[in-house]
Amino acid sequence: MADPSAKQLLRDPRLLLAFGFGSGMSPVVPGTMGTLIAVPIYLLMTLLPLPAYLAVVAIAAAIGIHLCGYASAKLGVHDHKGIVWDEFVGFWLTMVAVPVTWKTVLAGFVLFRLFDMVKPWPISWVDRKVHGGFGIMVDDVLAGIAAAVVLWLLLAYGML
Repeated sequence: MADPSAKQLLRDPRLLLAFGFGSGMSPVVPGTMGTLIAVPIYLLMTLLPLPAYLAVVAIAAAIGIHLCGYASAKLGVHDHKGIVWDEFVGFWLTMVAVPVTWKTVLAGFVLFRLFDMVKPWPISWVDRKVHGGFGIMVDDVLAGIAAAVVLWLLLAYGML
């Protein structure tokens, strides 16, 4: 089963989450579509105090290791393009402790997608060498951290 149907996603909550509530089924740029769906969830998460926000992201990352590994095994494809839970977590990491404005959300979105797609070293090395659910999650976690650092620097130097 390489590509699940919408019916299969609705019958399997773990696949539904791994596929970002269906956003990963987009025929074009599923990772970008997954990140796009992560934005309104992020906006809700900003209502939380920072420690709670961080706890939600940590729990989502831990659950993501299972979800991504499960979906990968079920589909028989390592890091299937439709698995986008890792994009959710990566984007949420990018946005940690950032003031919420349309500029920061747009910049965070673009920076995260850039780091996730280009995969500069060491992200590319990790992407090639680490497998399973942890491997699917960790490259996006690293992309999120890299994007966060750049976003924080842009903010610190008044460029946003």
